[in-house]
Amino acid sequence: MTLPEILTPSIEKAIQALFDVAIDKVEFQTTRKEFEGDITMVIFPLLKVIKSNPVELGNKIGNYLVENLDEVSRFNVVSGFLNIVISDTYYLNFFDGIKDDAKYGFVTPNPDDKAIMVEYSSPNTNKPLHLGHVRNNLLGYSVAEIIKASGKKVYKTQIINDRGIHICKSMLAWQKFGNGETPESTGQKGDKLVGNYYVAFDKAYKAEITQLMSEGKTEEEAKKQAPIILEAQEMLQKWEAGDAEVKALWAKMNQWVYDGFAITYKNLGVDFDKYYYESNTYLLGKDVVNIGLEKGIFEKDPDGSVWIDLTDEGLDRKIVLRSDGTAVYMTQDIGTAIQRVKDMPDVGGMVYTVGNEQDYHFKVLFLILKKLGFDWASSLYHLSYGMVDLPSGKMKSREGTVVDADDLMNEMTTTAQKISEDLGKLDSYSDEERTELYNTIGLGALKYYILKVDPKKRILFNPEESVDFAGNTGPFIQYTYARIQSIIRKANFDFSANSGMVTLHEKEKELLKQIELFPEVIQNAAHNHSPALLANFTYDLVREYNSFYQAVPILGEEESSKKIFRVQLSKKVADVIAASFGLLGINVPQRM
Repeated sequence: MTLPEILTPSIEKAIQALFDVAIDKVEFQTTRKEFEGDITMVIFPLLKVIKSNPVELGNKIGNYLVENLDEVSRFNVVSGFLNIVISDTYYLNFFDGIKDDAKYGFVTPNPDDKAIMVEYSSPNTNKPLHLGHVRNNLLGYSVAEIIKASGKKVYKTQIINDRGIHICKSMLAWQKFGNGETPESTGQKGDKLVGNYYVAFDKAYKAEITQLMSEGKTEEEAKKQAPIILEAQEMLQKWEAGDAEVKALWAKMNQWVYDGFAITYKNLGVDFDKYYYESNTYLLGKDVVNIGLEKGIFEKDPDGSVWIDLTDEGLDRKIVLRSDGTAVYMTQDIGTAIQRVKDMPDVGGMVYTVGNEQDYHFKVLFLILKKLGFDWASSLYHLSYGMVDLPSGKMKSREGTVVDADDLMNEMTTTAQKISEDLGKLDSYSDEERTELYNTIGLGALKYYILKVDPKKRILFNPEESVDFAGNTGPFIQYTYARIQSIIRKANFDFSANSGMVTLHEKEKELLKQIELFPEVIQNAAHNHSPALLANFTYDLVREYNSFYQAVPILGEEESSKKIFRVQLSKKVADVIAASFGLLGINVPQRM
């Protein structure tokens, strides 16, 4: 039980006994640093039903708790706040209950509960993954792991955008300029090779626009009449008509990209349970539109196009079927959501990890699905996130100015290597150990820097700053974990038995208070779809540990019970760091 759960019944009894009043809620908050106390009850709300001075009221409740509740050792009242000091015995009993619990903070899923599907990544197959995809993947993967830890069954999925004019642009450019080169013949990852031809198409397209404008065409006319864009449009029409030659080229180049993506995902440390492909889903939803028309949810315009009017809900009219009968993205997303529940009937909700430029799209999508009568539509969530910027400015795929995900990960590893070597603590490491450590530090720095920020906020990503070994960074937390592992290795005595501790040092108590928050933080992070809550909890835990480390001896402690307890406490801190970082997709090193 949490402290509020323990205290609330006794406070309710106190108020009933002292004032003959029943209350329906007790408000708690963290005790401010300048006051003694472990948890604070807010007195002011009680003044609505109890006519009393807030200090006098707080003192009466405090005295009742000290007399009737073993967990409360003393208290103080400041204005309308009752600061409650919890006994050392409570914290020692709490620690005894969790010190050997390998899954502390995690809730086992109920097999009868509905599952949550988390969609993330969802790239186009005309280019490699870039920095924006990195934030998407890290958020989606971490949120999926956190929701799983909170007690839900989770499916990780993505829909790969593998069709459309952008794919045909890369295909056409490869036909024109590629001379038959392949990932094998060039030694390039397939996604990079295909991405190069997307850039090559744009270069050729711009040259043709310039030529046509020099011949007297307007820019708009030139963009529409450039031969290469007309060829790309023709290729798309052939693809949709099932042309065997175009389909074969499409399948070959897409496979190059899939193979490249797989390498990036593995290096980034993310995975998926199920894949969907736009080439298989783009026609989904059309039948649903017809059903919606019959129910009066959708309406048909004189030109044959089908719309939904959402003006009463503060939105606008949204097209779901063009006049020629072809589907739009909204139609596809409606059909895909329904198909996913058909594929996995235990899915009761979905999380879509998509940038904030699509906020309006998802408002409309979720509302349409509710109007169509799907009960799971009320459990849909758009994990909206801000862009990632670099000091050099905005990225543009077609101009080849994106920050490639693979290059970024390599740069992070290189930066970690440089900083680690400058610190000069790796003399005893083998080359293989050093390489693994640089990768662990570099990726940990990247992931933590991105995940510690609230998803809705825009990020200015600075690689050098992220690999700092001091401050709110991944490497700082990893270093503390490694420091604790060093303590454990040096502990040449049995610290598995009960320590026999009776009283706590102030720093020990503060650490235990922080550890106690872990289960609640997991639940809050899952509810809010925010890895940032978990990341910053871990940083606070590490700061408390380093304060403890500086204040009291651990292995140098002469009293046996204290020495055993402090090693046990250190180990539990390390366990929580590893568990929390695991939910963020970050590895922790045994040595640094």
